[in-house]
Amino acid sequence: MKKTIALILGGGQGKRLFPLTMYRSKPAVPIGGKYRLIDIPISNCLHSNIKDIYVLTQFNSESLNNHVNNTYRFDFFSRAFVRILAAEQTVESTNWFQGTADSVRRNICHLNLKGDEEILILSGDHLYEMDYRDLVAFHRKKEADFTVSVIPVRKDEVKEFGILRLGSNDRILGFREKPETPSDLRGFRFSRNIATFAGPLPYPAYLASMGVYIFNARALAEVLDGNDTDFGREVIPHSIRRLKGFGYVFNNYWKDVGTIKSYYNVNIEMTSYKPHFSFFYNGDVFTRPRFLPSARITACRIKHSLITEGCVIADAQIHDSIVGLRSIVGKGCTISKTVLMGADYYEAQGERENIRLGIGDGSVIERAIIDKNARIGKNVVIKNINNLKQFDGKNYFIRDGIVIVPKNAVIPDGTRI
Repeated sequence: MKKTIALILGGGQGKRLFPLTMYRSKPAVPIGGKYRLIDIPISNCLHSNIKDIYVLTQFNSESLNNHVNNTYRFDFFSRAFVRILAAEQTVESTNWFQGTADSVRRNICHLNLKGDEEILILSGDHLYEMDYRDLVAFHRKKEADFTVSVIPVRKDEVKEFGILRLGSNDRILGFREKPETPSDLRGFRFSRNIATFAGPLPYPAYLASMGVYIFNARALAEVLDGNDTDFGREVIPHSIRRLKGFGYVFNNYWKDVGTIKSYYNVNIEMTSYKPHFSFFYNGDVFTRPRFLPSARITACRIKHSLITEGCVIADAQIHDSIVGLRSIVGKGCTISKTVLMGADYYEAQGERENIRLGIGDGSVIERAIIDKNARIGKNVVIKNINNLKQFDGKNYFIRDGIVIVPKNAVIPDGTRI
């Protein structure tokens, strides 16, 4: 039986997720209150019985390395592993990774390939549940050199993705990277009758690359024997004619969590009554066990929210929000449509600063992201009072109208944002 090896790409700078990526890489960004984005593809791999997993890191990698090393430990008698492959200088190259394909090219020597393996290449910043065994079975049935997993999107979404055209046998016939004009989409419309997680397929629909690829080892070595640096922009388009490439149509929920707006939206959507992606119902998503005490909630009114372990909340109103690990929310606070990431530690009584860790008494926070270890003073108002679209403040940022208080930031008493 062929072996499938997973490579999870986690080395990019993540500029579109700034300031959440100020101190961490994209895959290390917390999601859903207690998880990290990297937990999604790793959990998908483990549930798919893929046990050889490599995570390629480069930018702000300490937090990601620490999480992976402290979370994914297997016993001595298991052949499973999750291994970090960090950017390194070699005799051949002293540069940083130049793109997704370049990162794989420069690490493929560490995989000790025999030539008959299948290499599954994944992104570390997507939210979805997928059994990769179905993708592998499709790839083998088609006797493909490479397979791209694609998902139907609406016409108004195509500018954000690489769009593929499939033949009747699912062979890839064309590719357009983030098409701008209608002429770029001529012949790319997808009209096959399939069921999707959201119901009937919206028309007109197009097929977008999910950033999930599987290559035969020899085919991968061939496409990387050149100067192409990125899979989406170069490797896939250049491989369509010279190799057998197929498109696997995925018909379940999938989101690219690469921008502040998309990150905020998927988190808030998780608090709804029937979310598209839920950590309760979408199978087990593994993460680091922290052995924290139960949340302590006193005289609060909470609606449609996720409250994680170790929180202390007193006499507060919270709705449509995520309250992350070890969050401290003071008396009389109102938190709405907000992502609180929580804290990495508790403060002892004698260690507290003038503004304590967490949310101070009487504060009002609406439509915001509060990163870890932030100190929000008493009677603070954070709700984008001036309706700004983009803004860089002294200790906060606004992106797409969403206020972001970065990690370790301090907001003084009485501040109004």
